[in-house]
Amino acid sequence: MEALNPALSTARPKPSRSLHRFANPGQFLRLSGRILPWLVASAGIVTVAGLVWGMFFSPADWQQGDAVRIMYVHVPAAWLASMGYGALAICGLLSIVWRHPLADLAAMEIGPVGAVFTAVCLITGSLWGKPMWGAWWVWDARLTSVLVLFFLYLGQIALIRAFDNQERGFRAAAILALVGAVNLPIIKFSVDWWNTLHQPDTIHIFSQTTMPASMLDPLLVCALGFTLLFAALVLARLRAAVMERRIGSLLMARVQRADGVNA
Repeated sequence: MEALNPALSTARPKPSRSLHRFANPGQFLRLSGRILPWLVASAGIVTVAGLVWGMFFSPADWQQGDAVRIMYVHVPAAWLASMGYGALAICGLLSIVWRHPLADLAAMEIGPVGAVFTAVCLITGSLWGKPMWGAWWVWDARLTSVLVLFFLYLGQIALIRAFDNQERGFRAAAILALVGAVNLPIIKFSVDWWNTLHQPDTIHIFSQTTMPASMLDPLLVCALGFTLLFAALVLARLRAAVMERRIGSLLMARVQRADGVNA
């Protein structure tokens, strides 16, 4: 009856063909191989241009002086730390609900890159905080929630590699990514919900930005460059993971054929 009555069926929904179109290893490697060189080149050009513009040609802040130039690294790293974990949560959803073949591999490769960007965010934040607050670290709501994000990245990386059965590691990491996503709105709105030392957001999508264009423009260029760099690193790591898994499958098939002949 279940097969005839969709309302009573409890089977897992069939994956969408569009979601699985690029799951074929050969097709993914061909497409990513064409994209990656352009992605790396554009990431390098845009990142260098943004950093040179921001570090040497943008004005110093009237209150913070030249220390404000740290933001051209700190702010894009902070954005990508949160965006990277958001991508992990999306991969976790694709893995658990639709069993997308590349979702687990993508999550495995996004985790280390996201952790590095989060570490850069924390380190540059400390360098910026020392002259402004007189301390390398304070248990501020924004800083603490970003530190929790860093630990969530480390937990996701560890969980994937904690089980002999890699599929169990993928499932555990996907669940952690989905649960940990609750920290993202805390990071975003912490400066609004609590009285914190961290300055409020100066860039707004639906209201006027308080940052002058002479500082905002190079910051946006840096953000674009860092985003392209993040994507290039993840894509390169994912290509390597797919090729490693493909080679492993070919070697396993060869061993099985050899065992069959010897038997």
